[in-house]
Amino acid sequence: MTNYRRYRLEGDCYFFTVALAERRSRLLTENIQGLRTAFREVKAAHPFTMEAVVILPDHLHCIWTLPEDDDDFSTRWRQIKAAFSRQLPKTERRCKSRVNKRERGIWQRRFWEHAIRDDADYRHHMDYIHYNPVKHGYVMRVADWRYSSFHRFVRLGVYPSDWAGLGLQEMNSVE
Repeated sequence: MTNYRRYRLEGDCYFFTVALAERRSRLLTENIQGLRTAFREVKAAHPFTMEAVVILPDHLHCIWTLPEDDDDFSTRWRQIKAAFSRQLPKTERRCKSRVNKRERGIWQRRFWEHAIRDDADYRHHMDYIHYNPVKHGYVMRVADWRYSSFHRFVRLGVYPSDWAGLGLQEMNSVE
């Protein structure tokens, strides 16, 4: 097995991508209340600040800031995935490996994280998050996607309501 190492710094800010195992699924948006409940439960037990988020049918992106004395985002993601999965009927396909390990087949086993380096990196990832529904063809305008922190940022005056984000070529360079 590969010795996978993650960059960790207590109290740091991170960008995450978390995806379902079945990338054509719509579980996240079809079960949005269950996902919100999972986030609330884990945040109550293991606080973090959700800076930005977008929930798409089969994956999500978000930026978190962890408490000053904490670098354990992996536990939080494991618990969020488990809490969400427990709410769903056991109808997903599972490979032999998952069956042997008694794992559900809902989420990809890993997630992708990136430590935010500076203000420009933060802004770039914030824009990437909010533009993602347009990038994937779910909507024509960022403001038309319901499951996004974009609307909160419009109310705060960070984005204009008609903001369209960066061009696709620039946005694709983040992934």
